[in-house]
Amino acid sequence: MCGVEICLFLQQLKKGEQVMEENVSQKDKEKVEEEMIEQAFQQLLNDYLATKHRKRIEIITKAFNFANQAHKGIKRRSGEPYIMHPLAVAQIVCTEIGLGSTSICAALLHDVVEDTDYTVEDIENIFGPKIAQIVDGLTKISGGIFGDRASAQAENFKKLLLTMSDDIRVILIKIADRLHNMRTLGSMLPNKQFKIAGETLYIYAPLANRLGLYKIKTELENLSFRYEHPEEYHEIEEKLAATATERDKVFNEFTAPIRAQLDKMGLKYRILARVKSIFSIWNKMQTKHVPFEEIYDLLAVRIIFEPRNTDEELNDCFDIYVSISKIYKPHPDRLRDWVSHPKANGYQALHVTLMGNNGQWIEVQIRSERMNDVAEQGFAAHWKYKEGGGGEDEGELDKWLRTIKEILDDPQPDAIDFLDTIKLNLFASEIFVFTPKGEIKTMPQNSTALDFAFSLHTDIGSHCIGAKVNHKLVPLSHKLQSGDQVEVLTSKSQRVQPEWEVFATTARARAKIAAILRKEQRTSQKEGETLLNEFFKKEELRLDDMLVDKLVKAHNMKSRDELLIAIGNKKIVLGDLDKNALKEKQGTNWKKFLTFSFGSNKDNKEPVEEKVPQEKEKINTKQILKLTEENIQKNYIMAECCHPIPGDDVLGYIDENDRIIIHKRQCPVAARLKSSYGNRILATEWDTHKELSFLVNIYIKGIDAMGLLNEVTQVISRQLNVNIRKLAIETTDGIFEGNLQLYVHDVDDVKTICNNLKQIQNIKQVTRVEA
Repeated sequence: MCGVEICLFLQQLKKGEQVMEENVSQKDKEKVEEEMIEQAFQQLLNDYLATKHRKRIEIITKAFNFANQAHKGIKRRSGEPYIMHPLAVAQIVCTEIGLGSTSICAALLHDVVEDTDYTVEDIENIFGPKIAQIVDGLTKISGGIFGDRASAQAENFKKLLLTMSDDIRVILIKIADRLHNMRTLGSMLPNKQFKIAGETLYIYAPLANRLGLYKIKTELENLSFRYEHPEEYHEIEEKLAATATERDKVFNEFTAPIRAQLDKMGLKYRILARVKSIFSIWNKMQTKHVPFEEIYDLLAVRIIFEPRNTDEELNDCFDIYVSISKIYKPHPDRLRDWVSHPKANGYQALHVTLMGNNGQWIEVQIRSERMNDVAEQGFAAHWKYKEGGGGEDEGELDKWLRTIKEILDDPQPDAIDFLDTIKLNLFASEIFVFTPKGEIKTMPQNSTALDFAFSLHTDIGSHCIGAKVNHKLVPLSHKLQSGDQVEVLTSKSQRVQPEWEVFATTARARAKIAAILRKEQRTSQKEGETLLNEFFKKEELRLDDMLVDKLVKAHNMKSRDELLIAIGNKKIVLGDLDKNALKEKQGTNWKKFLTFSFGSNKDNKEPVEEKVPQEKEKINTKQILKLTEENIQKNYIMAECCHPIPGDDVLGYIDENDRIIIHKRQCPVAARLKSSYGNRILATEWDTHKELSFLVNIYIKGIDAMGLLNEVTQVISRQLNVNIRKLAIETTDGIFEGNLQLYVHDVDDVKTICNNLKQIQNIKQVTRVEA
């Protein structure tokens, strides 16, 4: 054998060894994965066996084996076997929400129909109709069946709600699915992270809260915040860690006399410290315009006790309240009795705010072990406390589900409007009001007399002319307070008015008003069409689209439909001016206008003149978009709603005209876009070098003093060399408030300005605000 042949032989031998090694390592990897899957399943079974549910091991094992086989060989983006996701969702459903075998099976199977060739019918044949119905509700609508302007996200949410109104477990499993997706969001592309985090904060966290899943709601908020604002998240996290020792000391000193008192009462109890969540702290900092150091309610105390017997549970709550009120002075306006009147999501507790020895108010939450379970696991915990683990909790939950059905019966045509309607009051805090006969009604916070009328009956609402609140006459727009007694006044001649949509705040009232107005508009439109045809016949003109468009423009209408409605309800009477407009030639010297659209007519901005068409930049949505000085000026639009500047956490949105609008990530408009048009969201990154100037608004507040205005302008113009566009200062009773409009390059400039202004002796608050 010659040297060349020997070399070739050795190379082949080496290649063969490599292939064998790869095969062995692949087998080892598969073995490790199989062990990991088996371990996760065993953990699920053990946790399920530890619950009070009926022990239906066979069906859960069957569902696991089916799902494992269906997803075999498929990997998640993180690289782990796909089956680990359904297993993790089932684990959350079992241990964190407390549901039984039907829900665990549905959780294990929830992606089978969407991701494999199996159908809902297959699931029904193997596992029965109940599990199949839940899986169907959890399966997203896929395929291109929506128009360009439709939102697949909103459609999925509608389908989810429809199934949920038949079986609440659908939404509970969906929340578990979302929680696991959020826990593993790090492996996703940045634009997907913003879409999922935004949708979670806008829809799923409030939904979890509404269903009483407080712990899950808090975790969803914190995870969303961590991905959208990583720097702020870590900053607050570090500050919480740095102040932990001081908080522990305050907690121990505050609770020592309380423990002594509860021991005297002979109660079995535990006292926990509850630290405000990172997202809640940031939210308060934003809404109150205060720094971390000025958030004084970081610590709350929770007393969880075992009642002496079940009949004494409520009495024990109030006994504890009376006892601790003797130790610390309670705040007169901050007693919240959710014990006698539970929240609509079943939450029960007594909240009292006490003045500690350190001069700070501390909230104390008093609840029994049962109440604590309901607070942690929401509606699912109710089943645990019913004999034989009965059905869903009646009462408020049924009312809530009924409201969802009513909204879905008459859904909004626009995705953002629909999500707003759902969010409007299904997730709101509650107030309690009384009918004239003393019957208690739960209403969303900020409800008006008109909302109350529609909550009684659609006929009462549509004929409502006013109300008596606590025996005093009030208008329909009057905002109700907890404890009000409300009597609705009606008249047969009253009709629904368009302005009622402004007065109404609840989803039910708005949906009913919109439906009635649409019905009336359809009648007016038909009438308008008849009158328009008659007018064209009389003037011997052929009815074509071009002539109708002339009339639309002549009357400053937005559309043909709007013109027909106006003609139908006699707001427009066609006459000689219309005849002349139709018969004169159309001029050619006119400008074309576009409008900024965000998926909803309500959000349209002022018309802007169309730019000369340029060759459109090709956008790769999977890559992070660099925001340079050049492309900010040429290609992108800074959103008017939030005025982002370099250094802000931002994202891009591709609108219907393929323009890229840059929004702050926490902007309310961006929040709605992430939840409705997530596929149009772009991850963005600033790459600017202090060449462009941006307008920002700074709010200042403090104690009025001679020469203060001079000091403010000295700091801004002379020390920092910043141009002031506008300055307005107002003083009332020795306190001044000011608004400054300044030109800056980026967020660092804003921080420098705010820090320097804070050095002025009498200035107590400096914050960047929206215009």
